[in-house]
Amino acid sequence: MMRIGVISDTHGLLRPEAIAALAGTAGAAPVDHILHGGDIGREEIVDALERIAPVTAIRGNIDTAGWCARFPETVDLDLGGLRIHMRHDRKTLDFDAAAPGIDVVISGHSHRPLIETSRDVLYLNPGSAGPRRFKLPITLAFLQAGQGAPRADLCTIID
Repeated sequence: MMRIGVISDTHGLLRPEAIAALAGTAGAAPVDHILHGGDIGREEIVDALERIAPVTAIRGNIDTAGWCARFPETVDLDLGGLRIHMRHDRKTLDFDAAAPGIDVVISGHSHRPLIETSRDVLYLNPGSAGPRRFKLPITLAFLQAGQGAPRADLCTIID
């Protein structure tokens, strides 16, 4: 089994509660890999996450500074036996994710946490782990890979 941390919309703020949840110091197991769904906000965010586990990150609509060029707008990767597609805004998905055999689509942008399955594809938005927006909770997610269908769980770090 592989435990993947999924975080998005940090907007330059990496909360200690998020670090603790991903590193396993909050009582759960540490993650094996971290996926950042964009709107990173500051380069130091990725550096701090890399001290916990390897990171795959994409840039979001606020990531326009020069340092952001190293992050693509979309990523396709195989991780823990899962085919994962990442893009910041799910509304820009311009293909049928089930057709190419993608298991999981990771997005952010809306700040609204979401886990849903459609046509055997798991769509996961971990919500926002950065500054509070829209009176939504501060969240991230965990993705389990390795046995059977992928499973995702939301983690509210601040209500």
